[in-house]
Amino acid sequence: MGKLTLLKEFWGFLRVRKKWWLAPIIIMLLLLGALIFFTQSSAVAPFIYTLF
Repeated sequence: MGKLTLLKEFWGFLRVRKKWWLAPIIIMLLLLGALIFFTQSSAVAPFIYTLF
């Protein structure tokens, strides 16, 4: 439940403060983190690391 409330608070912050430019930055950081997390123990990891 903690993550859900964090998302609700973040959405409320974006809506009230009109800081919509933060949303794409946060989404890209989350996607990059998920990519790093899922490729650590994968056979695809050597191919992903050559991209960076």
